[in-house]
Amino acid sequence: MVNDQGRIHIYTGPGKGKTTAALGLALRAAGHSSKVKIIQFLKGSKNYGELESLKMLPKISILQVGRPQHVEKGNLQPEDYEGVKKGLILAQEAMRDGTDLLILDELAIAIDLGLISPEEVEKEIFNLKPDHLELVITGRGAHPLLVRNADYVTEMLNIKHPYGQGIQARKGVEY
Repeated sequence: MVNDQGRIHIYTGPGKGKTTAALGLALRAAGHSSKVKIIQFLKGSKNYGELESLKMLPKISILQVGRPQHVEKGNLQPEDYEGVKKGLILAQEAMRDGTDLLILDELAIAIDLGLISPEEVEKEIFNLKPDHLELVITGRGAHPLLVRNADYVTEMLNIKHPYGQGIQARKGVEY
């Protein structure tokens, strides 16, 4: 990116579209020859459509640091903590390697689940962020500390969604 000052974006809220918005920004940045890295926290399933399509875009790399199963408060495993730690290390490496846009997908949820503290994110991500780096964090329920550190905060609202009618997630739309 040709930006002098990178900003911090938070995409949060109960509605659909947080990861989708981040992927749209990645696509836009890559179109301007920016180096983009996406780290998906708590996502290890290979069924996400973006995994295949991003293979076609050499300026964007995507790494998953989660297990294939859905993670929530009632089923946390030691590997969830290990995955978040691994993601943090990968994020720090990206901040040092000339990455222009770094997307930390679902990091807000990792905080909400207690897998990492918001203070650790502030210390290990926000305080180490190079000036040029554009940083995006996604996930429901963004902690107030994330919001305070952000330049952009977008809340996705669930006004109407087919889930409410019992319609399951669809390939290519929700994943």
